[in-house]
Amino acid sequence: MMEEGKAVPQSHVQEVSGERPKPGFGAKLKAHYKKWWWLHLIFFIASTLIIVLCLVYVAFPRIAQDGVDNSTLEIQDLRFTDPTPDSFHLEQTALLTNHNKYHPRLDAFNASLSIGGSEDKPFAYVEIPAVHATETATTHLDQEVQVVDLEAFIDYNTQLWTNSSVDLVIKGRTKLHEMKFPTTTVDFHKRIDMRGFEGLPGFNVTDFSIKLIPEPDGANMIGTVYIPNPTVLTLTMGNVTFNNFVDDEFIGTSLLSDLVLRPGNNTVSMRSTVNQTLVIEKVTGTYKDGMLPIEVRSNSSIYNGQHLEYFEKALQGSQQHIVLNVGAALAALTGGGSAG
Repeated sequence: MMEEGKAVPQSHVQEVSGERPKPGFGAKLKAHYKKWWWLHLIFFIASTLIIVLCLVYVAFPRIAQDGVDNSTLEIQDLRFTDPTPDSFHLEQTALLTNHNKYHPRLDAFNASLSIGGSEDKPFAYVEIPAVHATETATTHLDQEVQVVDLEAFIDYNTQLWTNSSVDLVIKGRTKLHEMKFPTTTVDFHKRIDMRGFEGLPGFNVTDFSIKLIPEPDGANMIGTVYIPNPTVLTLTMGNVTFNNFVDDEFIGTSLLSDLVLRPGNNTVSMRSTVNQTLVIEKVTGTYKDGMLPIEVRSNSSIYNGQHLEYFEKALQGSQQHIVLNVGAALAALTGGGSAG
């Protein structure tokens, strides 16, 4: 028993609070990822997949289209042969320059040909062959082409003959392949600045002789015509005839047989049937110096017996003016020479 009056000793154990210390941010984050790691993994995979899909199906087609748009096409050789009133054979060599670091492959595709500003009126369609678009790639066309819009083709040829240049537009749609990327569709739209004939400013008769007795075909003036061709075009035009005038008075016709204009300088034989009586009246009257100014107007272009309207109408818009030394040609009749 305790003795009465003695103090009971107090306990030295302090009472401890029941609240635990709160964990820090790092601990909470660690615990969160430990519990929800699978959810974050799914989110990461889904996000990565979305980014990749956007790159493949959104960004890549745009990159591919930009690459095609930034490429250039230069026509180095263009030949129109075997013409008919509504078709021609086309041979073309062109250089495709790719300014992109990617070198895709383009499938063959059908493309329209038109003039710049009239792309809704193509005059023909051609099959563009498949090409591997390396830094530079050469493409070749060799095919029969049907004229689908005669008026548009006449317009193209008219601009080609009369202007210093004409915009040729080649337009189509094709498939593009690049490495393991999905095949994508791209628009091929090229505007090519083609050099024109500019009205043939160098056209001239370099020499000629007069025949007092016409030859069997009726020709009584034989000569040589110089025709410069500053373009890359070769044109098969058939038999081309011209009407010749002095002071708007008709004096006769000239024929260039089986005319094929090639790039560079062309020298072509000319056979003319002229009204010699009228010519002599001119050189003994108004043009006593014997220098006769002649206006040459295109009349026809005939190949295999068929008129080529797209050449005829184009040439009719381009008249040539030359001066012939008829006095010297008449004097040469007694000396056996010719005049220029």
